[in-house]
Amino acid sequence: MGQYSKALFSYEKALKIMQIAHPPNHPDFTNLYENIACMYIHRGEYQEALALFERSLEIRKIALPQNQLDLATSYNNTGFLCDNIGDYLKALSVYEQSLGIRKIALPLNHLQLAHSYNNTGDVYSSMGEYAKALSSYE
Repeated sequence: MGQYSKALFSYEKALKIMQIAHPPNHPDFTNLYENIACMYIHRGEYQEALALFERSLEIRKIALPQNQLDLATSYNNTGFLCDNIGDYLKALSVYEQSLGIRKIALPLNHLQLAHSYNNTGDVYSSMGEYAKALSSYE
């Protein structure tokens, strides 16, 4: 079964090395922050995870073009966690940001677009806005 503490230890060790090698806003930090955030999620430490997802998102917003798919992924990851902790308005906002990027960067029949519409629909459903949920699902 998952050895999240060991994984977290390894990620934090890697983070210390990267902090020596790179300035704090270097894009190489983003994947590491998101991996550490996932470990926090598995441990039930949602606020710590959210802070790291948001940090990764902020770095990518600075470092990447506004229609870059990695930026959409960061929005999506943040939305996923916000949805799961019940912060539906924030989840909806960042999911819509992700969807907007994916609409520009991907073909209309791409699977990531379907995931974005589904995620948005899930949030609307959780909020009790079933007509909007249905519209997203369609």
